[in-house]
Amino acid sequence: MKKSREDKVINQFGLSNFSLRNRITVVLILFMLVVLGVSAYNNLPKESYPEVEQSTVLVGTPYPGNSPTDIENLITRPIEKEINTISEVKEIRSTSIQGYSTIVAEFDSGTDIEYAKSKVKDAVEKAQVNLPQDLPRESDIYEISFSDFPVMSVTLSGSYSIETLETYGEILKDELEIINDISKVEIGGVEEKEVAIKVNPFELEARNLSFTDIENAIKYENISVSGGNLLEKDMRRSVRLIGEFKSTDDIKNIIISNKNNKIVFLKDVANVHFGYKEIESYTRLSGKPVISVDISKRSGTNLLLLNDKVNLAIDNIKNQIPNDINIIIVNNQSQNTKEQVSTLENSIFSGVILVVLVLMFFLGVRNALFVGLSIPLSMCLSFIILQLFGITVNMMILFSLVISLGLLVDNGIVVTENIYRFLEKGYSRIEATKLGIGEIAYPIITSTATTLAVFVPLAFWPGLTGKFMSFLPIGIIVTLLSSLFVALVINPVMISYLMRIEDNRGKDFRKYIQNSILLIVLGILFIIFKLFWVGNVLIFISLFILSNYFIFVPLSKKFREKYLKALENKYSKFLNYLLLGRKPYYVIIFSVFLLFGTFQLLQLYPPKVLFFPENRPNYINVFIELPVGTDIDETNRFTKVIEEEVNKSVSSYKSIIESIVTYVGKRTLNVNDPAVLSMRDTPNRARININFYEFEKRNGINTTDILEKLRDDIDQYPGVSITFGKDRKGPPVGGEISIEISGPEFEELISQVENIRRYINESNIPGIEKLGLDLSTRKPELLIDFDRDRLRRYGLSTGMLANELRTSLFGKEISKYKIGEDDYKIQLRLDDEYRYDVNALLNKNITFRNQYNGITYQVPISSFASMKMSNTFSSVKRKNLDKVITISSNVISGYNPTEVNSKIDLVLKNYPLPSGYSYRFGGEQKEQEEEMAFLSNAFMIALFLVFIIIVAQFNKIITPLIIMSSIILSTIGVFLGLLIFNMDFVVVMTMIGVISLIGIVVNNAIVLIDFIELNRKRKLIGKKVDLSLSEINECISEAGRTRLRPVILTALTTILGLMPLAIGMNFDFVSFFKFYEINFYLGGDNMVFFGPIAWAIIFGLSFATFLTLLVIPSMYLIQVKLNRYLGLS
Repeated sequence: MKKSREDKVINQFGLSNFSLRNRITVVLILFMLVVLGVSAYNNLPKESYPEVEQSTVLVGTPYPGNSPTDIENLITRPIEKEINTISEVKEIRSTSIQGYSTIVAEFDSGTDIEYAKSKVKDAVEKAQVNLPQDLPRESDIYEISFSDFPVMSVTLSGSYSIETLETYGEILKDELEIINDISKVEIGGVEEKEVAIKVNPFELEARNLSFTDIENAIKYENISVSGGNLLEKDMRRSVRLIGEFKSTDDIKNIIISNKNNKIVFLKDVANVHFGYKEIESYTRLSGKPVISVDISKRSGTNLLLLNDKVNLAIDNIKNQIPNDINIIIVNNQSQNTKEQVSTLENSIFSGVILVVLVLMFFLGVRNALFVGLSIPLSMCLSFIILQLFGITVNMMILFSLVISLGLLVDNGIVVTENIYRFLEKGYSRIEATKLGIGEIAYPIITSTATTLAVFVPLAFWPGLTGKFMSFLPIGIIVTLLSSLFVALVINPVMISYLMRIEDNRGKDFRKYIQNSILLIVLGILFIIFKLFWVGNVLIFISLFILSNYFIFVPLSKKFREKYLKALENKYSKFLNYLLLGRKPYYVIIFSVFLLFGTFQLLQLYPPKVLFFPENRPNYINVFIELPVGTDIDETNRFTKVIEEEVNKSVSSYKSIIESIVTYVGKRTLNVNDPAVLSMRDTPNRARININFYEFEKRNGINTTDILEKLRDDIDQYPGVSITFGKDRKGPPVGGEISIEISGPEFEELISQVENIRRYINESNIPGIEKLGLDLSTRKPELLIDFDRDRLRRYGLSTGMLANELRTSLFGKEISKYKIGEDDYKIQLRLDDEYRYDVNALLNKNITFRNQYNGITYQVPISSFASMKMSNTFSSVKRKNLDKVITISSNVISGYNPTEVNSKIDLVLKNYPLPSGYSYRFGGEQKEQEEEMAFLSNAFMIALFLVFIIIVAQFNKIITPLIIMSSIILSTIGVFLGLLIFNMDFVVVMTMIGVISLIGIVVNNAIVLIDFIELNRKRKLIGKKVDLSLSEINECISEAGRTRLRPVILTALTTILGLMPLAIGMNFDFVSFFKFYEINFYLGGDNMVFFGPIAWAIIFGLSFATFLTLLVIPSMYLIQVKLNRYLGLS
């Protein structure tokens, strides 16, 4: 067909023409994309959250026997001072506790972790000259990685001793360590073994011996030494002396003294015992002692495949252990990962089905399939790109695909619909394809560029939250670029082969029946051979073919020819009416009134503000903290009491509880709080972890109700802190309430913090669970005061006294005891009967040889030292070189953390702090302020980038401003939606939704105005004067009528693509096709986490689409009138 005069103004698009000239090559590329994309998705590691690399370095320095204040002055300050000189350091936090210093250096976002470690190592080396010279070892410098935390724990329990269970645990550990995907396997719930030499001080002193005599005897008896090489004839043999201990009897029978022919064996003065160290932790599963094998994965490992390998390893060792050993996997992150990946996949499937159904009605079945195929093709290309860049499949990447569902069909819709329009004009398929793409290629490239420009600033999101969330814009950018490639290269080739005017007339009904029967027979054969999913898919396709002939094609044809055309005609007439006289001005005034009215409503009825969405607990933690200094056995006894209360409280919910695990002494800290990085497990803490089954197995029970029931049921005890926590979505950002008070003098700071806590409690602010401090001021200690002059008179030094006391009480490692490949410490200390007796310690003699006369003396410690009981603080914490104490608390369910913090801030403004002392909010509140500031800046940058792109396309200023107005209209929809449906404003998620809208809503405006401009060019052909206003009205009306279908369609596909996730609709398609299982439920963690983004886009796009169809034409006409009034056109 010969081109019409109007169509000659269309410039064809070179890339699409190139693909049409090389159609066979493009078809081959298509098949490669499918094969490689499916392979990439199957091979990509699956995990719940993105693996983010923290730019944080930790420095740990031990200096046993020193108080927190001494550790701060001698260790922490000198190292902090040098680290502070590193320009890239963002924040320095430190904790000085008894005998240990921990410094956490947080670097600027994006700093290479190896570079950061190197800089910190150099700083620590510079500080060495100012550190004590008797440090037991150099500082430990290491990075902090989320992959270090266990991803699952395998518990072993039964009617066996802990030692026997440990033996079986070692068997499992050896089997697991073979798996390459596992980085670390540790056995918990059992202590390490040691050889304990427990000395009787009276027996030792009666023989004029000291700890040093025992130490030297052990060292020189437990050795293996190379003696060199022995030349024997023509051969050299290495000579090796093997003198290591073979058994504890060898140790017992060591001679430690042989003075005056009086032999003293070690067994004469000490008991030698090989066994477990003093108990430092307890672990129980459902109240029964267990050992746990904790598994940490390597970075980049597929967590779902790792779970299968762990289960296989468990099966492999079952023939090596008794049948009555119970093996249970608890705290299994792979289950959560599997659920989240599955629900997001189901959301994608549901979204695709809804999108394709809508496309079938708007474009016809055949054209809908062209557009629908762009979804899997774009995703296949995206997975290939993600694999090339080493990005894992996680919840952020999968959600980016959900958001992209509607967006990636937009290009396909515009391309297909436009080509179909030219085909209806009578052009051939090839010619219609060239003209259809040529007409809209640059507008869709521009619209895609505007969408990409919106997400580019989000890809550079700083901080831990930014690293976590940046995978979302990266996924969207990759998917949209893939969809643009498919729309301009792949789709034209498929359309040129297969598109035709759709009609049932002339179609062979028998052919449809034959094809359907053939597919049904093939499907039944596959089912017989146990390939259920293949068979079921074939049967589904056969039914679809029949439905297509009898239902979809007739309905689609009727909808398009009757209802859609009627809608287009009515809209065109209404638009003509709206463009007359002063009505365009009324439309603008109404829009402005609506905008200001919405913001006025926001002032009157502000929505609740959250940092991240509030999820239902997947697990609940009960944290128990007894006074500092409480013995581990007392903590364990008290924890058993609380365990009984917990079991009683949750007894009616047993059907949804997977496990209840109790930890005492170790693994008791809150992993959701970054502050735990500088904290250590202590014997006065315990944690009871209640883990629930997946959401769909909870029978509609709200786990938040269980959390509140526990709060109500568990009694509070004097002097004991019992608090509650749950898992939180997103990266760890700290407590919901976190107030940091800093000042120069520690004693005064402690006093002020106590007063502030009391002041807040007296204010009776609702929603606060329990205000606690990260410092205990009543840590019991025993102070030893000595007379230095008297000590010197005896010929003793302070170091000799310190070593004697430390060896007596804490112990000293003097050698190693080897069994096979395992090394165990040989520890020297007093027998428990004496080491925990204050009088025995005071009366213990220090045995030493006088260096002047060689005579051995024994001097009791009490002759120059005295002891007294006292209390001190447990730690000294610093932040950016200032002393700091933090007041923190959870917020009770039902209360808004932002509102509670605002009330606290209002109260504290009236509190008189001394000069030099200040407070600020940290934790979640601080992160919320920082992220809100970044997202606000990102919003403005996105607006600017979009504006620049539109200006570049139209080479005008006013027209881009008209297009940008659609963004303002979309924000009206977002906030009205939140107000009408009483939804929370989630800082991170809702703001991402608002920013995403910038790129989405301008697309329709760009396509609409571009078509108006094209219509004006067509009408100007052959004319020497400008168009009249009535002709411009016709151009606007014609553009509106022509573009109504793609505008509505692109909005509908985006909304419907997000709707399954927004309402939490989950239907397991894989189980349905494989096993005929119908698994359907509403809700879940993904809906809670991603719902705010989905609803923000749905509200904004719905409102913006409606107003865009009315406001944009009105503004365009006003612009034309204004230009003519000013004489500009």
